[in-house]
Amino acid sequence: MVTTAQPGSSSLTSPDYWWYRARAELLETVLGPYLGSPRVTLDVGSADGPSVAWMKTGSRQLNLDLDPRGLKPGEGVCGSATALPFVDQAFDVVAAFDVVEHCEDEGRAVSELARVLAPGGRMLLSVPAYQWAWTDHDVNAGHYRRYTRTRLRGVVEGAGLTVDRSTYAFTTVFPFFVAERAVRRLRQRGGRAPEPGLAPVSAKVDRMLMRLSRVDRGLLKKLDLPFGSSVFLAAVKPSR
Repeated sequence: MVTTAQPGSSSLTSPDYWWYRARAELLETVLGPYLGSPRVTLDVGSADGPSVAWMKTGSRQLNLDLDPRGLKPGEGVCGSATALPFVDQAFDVVAAFDVVEHCEDEGRAVSELARVLAPGGRMLLSVPAYQWAWTDHDVNAGHYRRYTRTRLRGVVEGAGLTVDRSTYAFTTVFPFFVAERAVRRLRQRGGRAPEPGLAPVSAKVDRMLMRLSRVDRGLLKKLDLPFGSSVFLAAVKPSR
């Protein structure tokens, strides 16, 4: 991602993995209504291209990432989320999906996102949920922490923004997430090397997980969910 020397997002090599496809649908459902009709948007951590195609509404979109593999010539800038190379109030929408957890100084990262956001502009975020779910996966991915909805809201409000919506996501597949984390811990305790990369799933399991995630999508159109493996948040920068 954007502030670690670790290799870039797995979506670069596995863009069709079920989780990336499901996240794109869920992000659009929860955060799409806050996109509006921006003149110019910034996507930080744009290696996750599969999750942001829904943001391309005809407005000018710039992408920023430390990993140049996720950037397109003329649209992308190499840089850090904690030192954005843009002037103040340059963007109507700033998005950072599964980025802030990669930043050692979360407050600085969110403050930078807020700095380049125009008054009345929208900030769209997603992060992984629950510190108790920390495993070798987080270490290998270059994470510094996982979040509760309350913690993420606190960081964003501390940067002077007003939170319009925050919710957990990936709720219907949450039992599988908990089981996968338990298996990882058992492997570690038994001295067995963890499986590298994304957990493989069969075509049948892929279809099942996508169907379950679409139940989330239907629920999220109407209400916030009380738990899940991700947190999504939309906030607005006050006009004055």
